[in-house]
Amino acid sequence: MASEVGRAAASRRPLALTMGDPAGIGLDITLMAWRDRDSSSVPPFILYADPVAVAERARVLGIDAELAVSEDPEKGAEAFARRLPVRPVPVAVSTVAGRTEMLNAGGIIAAIDLAVADAVAGRVSAVATNPIAKSTLLRAGFRHPGHTEYLAELAERHHPGRRWVPVMMLASDVLRVVPLTVHVPISRVPELLSVPRVVETVRIVAEAMAADFGIARPRIAVTGLNPHAGEAGTIGREEVTTIGPAIAALQSEGVVVTGPHSADSLFHSEARKRYDAVVTMYHDQALIPIKTLAFDTAVNVTLGLPFVRTSPDHGTAFDIAGTGAASPTSLVAALKLGANMADRRAAATHHA
Repeated sequence: MASEVGRAAASRRPLALTMGDPAGIGLDITLMAWRDRDSSSVPPFILYADPVAVAERARVLGIDAELAVSEDPEKGAEAFARRLPVRPVPVAVSTVAGRTEMLNAGGIIAAIDLAVADAVAGRVSAVATNPIAKSTLLRAGFRHPGHTEYLAELAERHHPGRRWVPVMMLASDVLRVVPLTVHVPISRVPELLSVPRVVETVRIVAEAMAADFGIARPRIAVTGLNPHAGEAGTIGREEVTTIGPAIAALQSEGVVVTGPHSADSLFHSEARKRYDAVVTMYHDQALIPIKTLAFDTAVNVTLGLPFVRTSPDHGTAFDIAGTGAASPTSLVAALKLGANMADRRAAATHHA
């Protein structure tokens, strides 16, 4: 399989990289990643963005980036070594760094739509997304909590009749975490837990760890919801009624899964040697440890979709957009991980 992954890498199509909110740091870190493409070994990508906005941000940052504007991803890939490939997606009004515009929501969404369509058609190998401002999109009528949920809708749009369950993973070299519930109030978490939901999520994580990360028999740890994992039902019953039975069902299927574990003792260095990924019950249970351990290098990965999607693990940072203070480290990590995942899927398809 290793040689097949190597052959897949050699023939890999470029990644599609969406602009995100063009007023945020997405354009900054994209330009920086392209500028540092050789020293950082950045895989070829095509930026789906408004060329005028990209050129203006390059001028503001003082980055010498000649654009290769084309509707054809293949031509973009050929240009990457010398020019920044841009698949043109116009926005409605001029972009000013740090000043988000609701009128540009249509262009932001169109870039995501086009990147996914190209991925499904095989014109690009994977999709990487720059950060969006959910509040800007929601004011414009966007009805999804974020990228993850919208990407699932696009998957269903391109594969009618199929049900896709998107699962958000934050991945780094030191830790991989998955929150079972994501952008919901903490008060709603207990009612959203169920045996089927835990089982389905862990299955998706285990399958993705094998297919996309090359770990044939992944070890999955599952946290409890309550302090001390409920302490045998004395500090909450969710571990007894829901999480524990789900783990038992998964073990009976042959999944290597343990828990429910107390979250407060699951993330130190010795504990991390005993698993390949952790499924937690809510957002902060997952994101606090990974942002503490790998703030600059963590990557947001969407599992459970028919195409590869990665993203830097940070927001739009409007306050520093256009200043040169943003770091492209997480974006570079996202591009590299997306390329590696795409290579594994291509190799598996070829092997089959």
